Amino acid sequence: MRFLKLQGPFCRTCGVASVRDMTSKSLWQGWWGIGSSIINPITMLMNIGPMQKFKKLPEPSPGPGRPMNPGKPLFQRPAILMLLLPFALIALLIVGNLNSVENKATVGACVVNKGTSSNPDVKVVACSSSDAEYRVIDKLNSTDESQCGDDADATYVDEKNDYTLCLAKIK
Repeated sequence: MRFLKLQGPFCRTCGVASVRDMTSKSLWQGWWGIGSSIINPITMLMNIGPMQKFKKLPEPSPGPGRPMNPGKPLFQRPAILMLLLPFALIALLIVGNLNSVENKATVGACVVNKGTSSNPDVKVVACSSSDAEYRVIDKLNSTDESQCGDDADATYVDEKNDYTLCLAKIK
C-alpha cells in the first residue's frame, strides 16, 4: 500500500488529468491487500474533493507549457470495472454459502457421497434422483456421531462447521 500526493500549481486541464490518472491507477492497483481493500474506497471518495476544485478553475491560458491530456472520464475507462471487484467477491461468498451442504442438508433431504469414506464429498441431491444414496434423518449441532443412534446407517461429520448428519440408506 502506498499513498501518493501531487503538489503544485495546476490548471484545470492538468488537475483533472492528474486526478483521473491517479484514481484510475487506484481502481486497478488499490485492492490487493486487506488494508488496501479498506483504504482504497476511502481514498477514491477523498479524490472527489480535489476533482471538484479543479473543475471550478478557469480553462488554461496559452503559454509556454502545454496542458496535459485529461483523457476519457473515469466511467469510460476499463479501470472502472474494478469497482465491481468487492461486490463480486461478496456475491461469491454469499452464493458459496447458500450452496453449501450445511445449508441444504436438512432433515428429509437426500445426499450422495462423491468422495470416499475417508475423504467424503457429500452433495445434496433430489430424493427422486438415481444418485441419491442416503436420506438425512437427523442433523446434530456437534461432531459426536455416536449421538445418531442405531437408526443411522452412516454419518457425515463436518468438523469445520461443527455439525453431524445422521444418514439412512435409501433402499
